[in-house]
Amino acid sequence: MPIAIEGDLVRLEGVCPVEDAMPLIEFLRQESSPRLDLSQCTYLHTALWQLLSLGPAKLEAPPSDPFLARWLVPFMAAR
Repeated sequence: MPIAIEGDLVRLEGVCPVEDAMPLIEFLRQESSPRLDLSQCTYLHTALWQLLSLGPAKLEAPPSDPFLARWLVPFMAAR
């Protein structure tokens, strides 16, 4: 499964399709200070992208994928 939740940390790994949006929404709703690890994420569906760019999660580890890092990290830093 591309989403691994450990306490207040959610780790997105590999290809993360739209089906992972609901588990991510539930995690973001439940955690008061969620943390995010994208270091192993290679693809992120736009639904998840939108949740992460607008949600409260603090980026702990940026994506190693250059495309994701280039576009997602600035959005998350600007909020």
